[in-house]
Order: sequence, then C-alpha cells, then structure tokens
Amino acid sequence: MNARPEEISNIIKEQIKNYKSKIEMAETGTVILVGDGIAKVYGLRNCMASELLEFEDGSFGLAQNLEEETVSVAIMSETDKIKEGSKVRRTGRVLSVPVGEELLGRVVNALGEPIDGKGSVNCKATHPIESEAPGIIQRKSVSVPLQTGIKAIDSMIPIGRGQRELIIGDRQTGKSEIAVDTIINQKGKDVICIYVAIGQKNTSVVQLAQNLQRAGAMEYTIIVSASASESAPVQYIAPYSGCAMAEYFREKGRDVLIVYDDLSKHAVAYRALSLLIRRPPGREAYPGDVFYLHSRLLERSACVADEYGGGSITALPLIETQAGDVSAYIPTNVISITDGQIFLETELFHSGIMPAINPGISVSRVGGSAQLKAMKKVSGELKLLYSQYLELKSFAQFGSDLDADTKKRLALGERIVEVLKQDRNHPLRAGCQVVIIYAVIHGYLDSVEVNKVKDYEEELYSKLEAEKQDLLNRLEAGFYEQCDIDEIEATLKEMQR
Repeated sequence: MNARPEEISNIIKEQIKNYKSKIEMAETGTVILVGDGIAKVYGLRNCMASELLEFEDGSFGLAQNLEEETVSVAIMSETDKIKEGSKVRRTGRVLSVPVGEELLGRVVNALGEPIDGKGSVNCKATHPIESEAPGIIQRKSVSVPLQTGIKAIDSMIPIGRGQRELIIGDRQTGKSEIAVDTIINQKGKDVICIYVAIGQKNTSVVQLAQNLQRAGAMEYTIIVSASASESAPVQYIAPYSGCAMAEYFREKGRDVLIVYDDLSKHAVAYRALSLLIRRPPGREAYPGDVFYLHSRLLERSACVADEYGGGSITALPLIETQAGDVSAYIPTNVISITDGQIFLETELFHSGIMPAINPGISVSRVGGSAQLKAMKKVSGELKLLYSQYLELKSFAQFGSDLDADTKKRLALGERIVEVLKQDRNHPLRAGCQVVIIYAVIHGYLDSVEVNKVKDYEEELYSKLEAEKQDLLNRLEAGFYEQCDIDEIEATLKEMQR
C-alpha cells in the first residue's frame, strides 16, 4: 500500500518537530606507554586527580600523576588489550563502588564485584571510594563498648565503637585471629562487619570465609579481597572500597566494624605504584605522601553525633613488624594516627600464651570511657599485676631465694596468665569475663593448681550459663551494684567447696 504525498509530508514534519540535537563532548587521550599496571596517556589536558578514565576495551583506570603533557593512569583490571595507541576517555567522575545490604554475606573484589561464585550483586547505590572524614562538630566521644570476646583485650585494652585500635606484631603471632574473633563476637549485637584482605593468598580468604560461615558470622559480614596475585593499583584501592561500604551503613545510623588486614602490604602496594609512575622515593623508598595515605583512610572511622545521623565506624588496622621493630617508618606512622595499639609479642606466642599480648606496650587511649562498668571496676588492677609478674618472672630466674611476697605475686601472675589464655574462634561473653577476672584477682583461684585453671574456668562458665543468666545479663547491661558483687562471691565460694 503506497502512502500519499501529504502523509509522507506530515511524518517528516512531525519528526523535524520532535528532533533533538544531542552533541556529546568527550576529551580523549592516547596511550603512549603501558606496563606493570600503569599506562602513560597523552592528551588529557583537563583531567583531574583521582578521576576515573575509560579505555577503549571497556576497562577503567585511576588518574594519578598529572604532568604537563601526560597523565599516569593506574589500570584497575587485569587486561592485555591496552596497547600503545589505545584511546582513553575522561568520565568526569571519581571511582565508586556498589554499596548496600545486598553485599552482606558476600566476598567481593576491590571494585565491589563478586568473586565467591554466588551470582551477581544487585546493589541499588554506589559510593565514591574517597570521601571527606566527619568534622569535629559531627563527632561525639566514644562511649559504647565494642566487645571483642577476648578476655585480655576487654579487660586491659578495651575498645569502644568509633575507635581506631591498631593490632601490631610480627608475622604469625595471631593478629588476624584477634580480628576474626572480634567479628564472630558481634553476632546478635547489631554490628555490620567488613574484612578487607590486602595482598593475601586466595586460599587464606576462602578459609576465612568458611570460618565465618561456620560461626554464623557471614550473614552480617562483607569480605573485600585484593589478593597477592592482583596488581598494585587494585591492592591500593581495596581499603578505600571497604571504607566506602562501611560509610553507607554508618550514614544509615548503624555501627560498623572494619578490619584492614594488613596496612603494611597496602603501603608496599602504594610504594610499588608510586615508583612505577616515577614519584620520588623518600625514607625507606616510600613516597612522601605515604602518611597521608593511611591518615585519610583511618580518619573516616568515627562515632557520629545523633543529630548528624548517629552510627559509627570502628577500625582495626593490622600492621606487620620485622623482628618486633615498632620504630620503623610505617608502624610509627599508623601508631600516631590510631587511638592505641595491641602489641603481640613473638616470644609470648612461642611460649604458648595466646593471644600473645604484651600488656606493657599495649594501650587504649579512649576505650576506658567505653568499657563496661562492671569490667572497669574488677579489672582496675589486672594490667598492673600482669606487668609486675612479667618483670618479676625475668628477675626471679636469676635468684633462688625468694621472699614470701614475691612467691605470692608470681603464683598470682601464673594464674592470671592462664586465665587470659584463650583458644581462637572462642570469644567469651562479657558477663563470664567479669566473673573470672574478679575470681583471679580476689584470690579464688589461689588454691587451684595452674594446670587445672582451664578446667575450673569451663566448670564456672557452665554453672553461670545454667544458673546465673540474670547475673550475667545485669553485668552486661552495665550495672555493678553490691548485690552483684555478693552474688559473684557466693557463686565462687560455692565452686570452692
């Protein structure tokens, strides 16, 4: 059927009337050099620092060095399709990652893409990986405890929600175990957990996910992994991606715990990236801005005032030392940024003390304000008694004649060490911790042989769980009245019979 000329004329007029001219302007550049995850691009004169750039094969890069004629770009994906002469386009936006409840229970890479084989993550929101830390006006003091479930930490080096507490020590001293136990202990406490694994083996990340799954902790946890096999730029952005995911929940008024495991490898990745883009090396070959690298990350962890939405991010960064040297460049940097540190000692670890916490160097600068009232009351002397024991022990091995007071202090110290020992993946509820620490300090374990302390503990915990739930609940709710002390003492006297 042939259309009449007037119909054709009407169609053309209608199309002309609805025609919208759309001109897209995009600034493009050309790759002139590529290798080791870095591309040198010529022609992007208006490019901004940390801008997201798109290569013609669809992969993305992050603008780093802005030079007069060229831009150094950190390539964010493993690809061999980027060659000299490839086109690069400006996007005008910063790197963002998907955020939201949909990520809970998943293992994702540094770009927020799932790597656990459980299908895609359909997040409705994204968040830039770099954002400004809350200002002083927006913050409030740390006042709510974050229970780790580890007796030695909750009693002597308490952590509060919104705090930044460094876990530092040599390789293989149990740093990651402390972080994992803390995540497991958040079950039922309405705390979202994010574990950022930087430069680790893929098998270690799989094992971590399985441990958390078995403990029922994966349902409120996100694992962000940038494994050792991935490029330096990807390892560099991983902790910022994890922090962006944490900020989404904090902005909703939720409490978040984020573990950075570990920032030593993160600094090494940034050093590799910086040397590849020809930034001048400084002390220990790290670039001059390596302090800013970690400070701008950890400053984003804070306890936000209720009028600004409430919520908090608690950070547990890990740092690996060489032969216990806490005075090296990266450890001193992170110590000066955080609100205290938990120092793990190799000698204690090898002597069977787990967790291998050195009470002398370990400190929490704000946690006392957030400690449970009952725990604060009973554990006041604990750190002093433990430190005295370690000093006396090293002194006593040189002398055979010891006075009665020294022998008594050594005997008490041995029992304190036994009480503070704890198996991995077995966090202990706060009420039970308060009772056992009260027992050891007030001499209820003096008549118990050192090798029987563990049996005594297990029997005490069973009795408390079976018969004294009301007491445990009161202690954990922050009460500590005379009636609680009387009930604790009655329970402990009953155990001695």
